[in-house]
Amino acid sequence: MKNFRHQHQRPKKNTLVIGRDAVIKAMQEGRALDRIFLQATVHGPLIDDIKKLAESNNVPINKVPVEKLNNFNVSNHEGCIAQLSKIKYQELQDIISFVVDKGEVPLFLILDGITDIRNIGGIARSAFCFGVNAIIIPDKGIGALNEDAILTSAGALEQIPVCRVNSLMKAVDELHLNGIKVFASEMKSEKRSFDCIFSEPCAIVMGGEEKGIYPALMKICDERFQIPMPGDFDSLNVSVATGIILYEVMKQRMKV
Repeated sequence: MKNFRHQHQRPKKNTLVIGRDAVIKAMQEGRALDRIFLQATVHGPLIDDIKKLAESNNVPINKVPVEKLNNFNVSNHEGCIAQLSKIKYQELQDIISFVVDKGEVPLFLILDGITDIRNIGGIARSAFCFGVNAIIIPDKGIGALNEDAILTSAGALEQIPVCRVNSLMKAVDELHLNGIKVFASEMKSEKRSFDCIFSEPCAIVMGGEEKGIYPALMKICDERFQIPMPGDFDSLNVSVATGIILYEVMKQRMKV
């Protein structure tokens, strides 16, 4: 079995953009950034520009002490280092339009608060196998989709479109505007997964194992459902649960 404990290793230098001007240029050129590490005490016009560009490009900013930046073992970082992403993030509306134009029934997967990259990798693998059109993630509060996440996904994260948004609630609104129903997986729900109609355009929200789906996000979902389990146990691993749900979706759609 592979050891995934190396997920916290220092990123390779060729995956880093170092310095304020370089980070600004990278965003202006449209390069995909996983996140920006910004020294918590730095200020000035260039820092303001970085924050504005990061917001418009949905790039998360991690404010960190200078010791964290020094740990990257690079010189002249100017309090700012960005990590390049191996994933080219897509616009949600572009993916919706593309899927509809092809005559397919949209199927999206929304991940809320899932931080373990092993779970994210497993989820991506199932999503790709069962025909999910795109995975939707927030720009904060989710595990980094780095080389280790791609490894655990067996490369699926390089094959399936990923949409990174600054608000999952706005993403749900966008899905609704496009006639896509949003289901939430919730273990205390009375409705069971196989009682839902997944053959129509839909998106499924999966929450982190500790906190579940954010209450405000849960509130705007159209339906909630649970995976019925005769066994007396708290819950399934989120990756396993996602696979079970997506299999049910595929089974229903194959009957249509």
